[in-house]
This record gives sequence, structure tokens and C-alpha cells, in this order.
Amino acid sequence: MIVHFILHGETLESIAEDIKLENPLYLKEYHNHRCAREDVIVDRLIPGKRLLIPASSDIARYNLRNDAPFKSPDRNPEIPFQPHQLNQKYSVGIVEKTYREQEISQQAVFYDALLEWIDFEDGHHLFHYSKLNFYNRKDGILGDLAEDCIKSLNPIEIKTDLNGKIADIRMSQEVADRFREIKDRLLNLYPGPYAKTYIEEFAYAVQNPKFFSERMQDDIFIKTYFAPVRTPFRNGTSSYPFSLSDSGISLTVIQAAELSRQPSEIMLSQKAESEAGFPGAVYSGQYTIRKESGLVSGIRIDYGYDEYGFRNTTQLIIDEKP
Repeated sequence: MIVHFILHGETLESIAEDIKLENPLYLKEYHNHRCAREDVIVDRLIPGKRLLIPASSDIARYNLRNDAPFKSPDRNPEIPFQPHQLNQKYSVGIVEKTYREQEISQQAVFYDALLEWIDFEDGHHLFHYSKLNFYNRKDGILGDLAEDCIKSLNPIEIKTDLNGKIADIRMSQEVADRFREIKDRLLNLYPGPYAKTYIEEFAYAVQNPKFFSERMQDDIFIKTYFAPVRTPFRNGTSSYPFSLSDSGISLTVIQAAELSRQPSEIMLSQKAESEAGFPGAVYSGQYTIRKESGLVSGIRIDYGYDEYGFRNTTQLIIDEKP
């Protein structure tokens, strides 16, 4: 047994985690059975008071009971991936901000996305993904050109494994077969040297299968909707890597299942691993997932990172549309 003097901010949960006691209720039980009357814990820990901490052998015996809250089935859901009936529109909102000294620049994009399951082929699910209506975009020729280039690729084909992990992204055969016609149409609609350069670079990118797949996997809807949230849970958490920027800034997302008000849903709360490899990298998120199919119905994500003297933040909201 060890006598510990409680510090400001400490809780039964934080101390139990430090001493590797799985169920913090046993820390309170152990202490209250052995402490003086004035040191009894009622609701919360009081800084400055004594706390009796069990020896490692006692901790091992408590852990053998295997009844910690984080070991319950609700905290360790097995999330399926059954997309066969998927034909769903989503509203997508993205707000990106860049901070430098006293200056703040902001870019906001809002659009509708359509995701359809189309086939199961050679052990992979195939989806069609389209970006539809754009809102709050830049007015003028540049905004029209960017939107028309994006829409000209509809639908993009996404291939995933049985758990929803992306295997490949490519143009659909229909779009690939008529891409020459699509490019000519864009050149006719948008004459001028700048537009021509933009369209030529766009055409080069989409006609390079490897480059196109890599770039599309950075599309924020695709990389969050098809994120490996179905990674198996162990002791109440699961984790996966998440890329924040094209330059390689990334972190590890830790997710936990929360109690949901709707029995048909699984709620996942997410945060960044405490020891992020990149200083200033932060992440918080929430997923709403249908329990029966394992499909995502809502996403809320905020993340940020420092790069080249700038502070960059992104807020993402995805919701199913009726």
C-alpha cells in the first residue's frame, strides 16, 4: 500500500490509469475500507487529502475481475460494413482558415455529394461518388471553371475492401471513354490562356491513374467517410493514422464508443493521440454510424496544424440528406 497526497486536477480515473487499475471504482473501495474517517471519499477527490493506493498484487487481483467499464460490449462495438443498399446524398461543409500574425484568411466550400454502391467484384465493393450542387463558391469564370472540371468527372469509381478501406479510386469507364469530348467541351466553354493551362493540367492529372487515385484519396469527404473507423476495438478504444496535409503532417486518431440515445446508432468520439509526432497538430471528431449496416450517417471533425509559420485549421460537417 502507498500513501499518496491528492494533487489538483487528479481524479479516480486519472490515478487508476496511472497505476494500471482497470476499474477506478476499486480504488475508491480500497481506500475507503482502510482510511481514517476524515479521509473517506464521497463524490470526488479533494486536493491535499491522503489517498491509499493498492499494491501491485492487489491491482492484479482487481483486474482479474475483468469488469472495467471499457471492457463492456457497448464500449467495444464490432462495426460491420454492409453497403449493398447505399444510395445516399450528403451535405458537405468545409471551412478552412489560415492564421499568420494578425491576418486570417478563410475558404468555405459547401456542396452535395452522392454515394452509390454499384457492385461487388473480386472481393471488393464498388461505389460511384459524385459531387453535385456547389454553394458559396467563388463567383465568376474561375469558379465556374473549377466547378465544371469537378462535375465533369461524375461519377468517380471507388473500390474498397470488405471493411470499407479504400483500395483504389479511378474514373468510371463511361467518363474515361468520353474524356476527350469532355476536355474539348471545357476548352470551348472557357477560352483564354489561363483557362487552357488549367484544363490541360486538370486533364493530365485525371489521366494519370496512380496520381489520380492518390489525389482523390485526399478528398476530404472520401478520406473521412471511408476512414478505418471499423478498426477492431480493444479495451474500449481503437486507433488509426490520419493525414492532415499534403506535406506529410499526420497523427494517430484514438476513438471510443459513447452511449447513444438512439439504439440503432453507434456514436464514436475521437481525439488525437496525446504524443503527436508534429507539434501543434490537434484533432477532435465525432462519427454517427448505423449499427445494423455500419454506414456513416454523420461526421463532425475539427483539426489543425502548424506549417511554414502558419496556423491551419479545418472544420468538416457531413450529414445525410433526406
